[in-house]
Amino acid sequence: MLLAHPFVLLLLAIPIGLLVFQYRHKGQAVALPSDHHPHKRRRLLTLLLDFAGTLPAFLLALAIVLLAGPRKFEQPRSEREMTNIQFCIDVSGSMTAPFGDGDRFDAAMEAVNGFIDYRKGDSFGLTIFGNSFMHWVPLTTDVSAFRCAPPFLHPTKLPSWFGGTEIGKAVRACEDVLVSREEGDRMILLITDGQSFDLSNGKDVEIANSLKDNGIVLYGVHVADGGPPPEVSVMASITGGQYFSAGDPAALDAVFKQIDTMKQSRIKRLTPDPVDNFTPFIFACFAVTGLHLLTLFGLRYNPW
Repeated sequence: MLLAHPFVLLLLAIPIGLLVFQYRHKGQAVALPSDHHPHKRRRLLTLLLDFAGTLPAFLLALAIVLLAGPRKFEQPRSEREMTNIQFCIDVSGSMTAPFGDGDRFDAAMEAVNGFIDYRKGDSFGLTIFGNSFMHWVPLTTDVSAFRCAPPFLHPTKLPSWFGGTEIGKAVRACEDVLVSREEGDRMILLITDGQSFDLSNGKDVEIANSLKDNGIVLYGVHVADGGPPPEVSVMASITGGQYFSAGDPAALDAVFKQIDTMKQSRIKRLTPDPVDNFTPFIFACFAVTGLHLLTLFGLRYNPW
């Protein structure tokens, strides 16, 4: 049994002494008138009387145990280990090209919001990029900002320096955000429709190795017809991720669902914490007190 203050148990010497006194001390004999009739020794009654006399000592012992602070470990619990997911979304001019009922950007944001719905418990951040980048939503479990983001981030409403596509710069910026998080897995989910000149001359491998060293997995989605850029595919492969192509909104939704199954959330077992365990001892106190009160109606020594 766990105890918050085990040294208090030294006081148990008091009720133990009372118990010894109860059974070893005979007391003084009382002279009673006798009719010279022999009386049988009633052992059962003697035992009951001695037991009734020990109940206060037991009650004192229970009180001392309560003062010692009995504790127990709570039931073991498990929790979902958080994944830090940084969305890196292209907002260059080409993202306004028709895509389903809307354009590529609208479809991308709709798919992102759907992905968030079935990844509850994870932490999400949002970075947009063109020739420059902007961290729009910091890593957070409150995803309300994602719901409100599309009207403000549409490529038609952004400055001209977001008109190009520099994937390498944006991915490095996302890496810096994720490295600041010490707990949980790390993942970048890149959504783009174009090529990037800043991934040439071995830059793709250099960036990918840096991501891998920091435990960051890169997944990419190419929201356009045709195959994805080979440099981005190389980066995803090196980090342990994958790069997909989605030519229509239905394919885009399917890709996000596939990414969710590929990056399963991990469950970690939590160490149980000690909690107070007074209940059984309190019930025992009530039981002993009630029994002692009942014995006072008849189970006590009376010299007369």
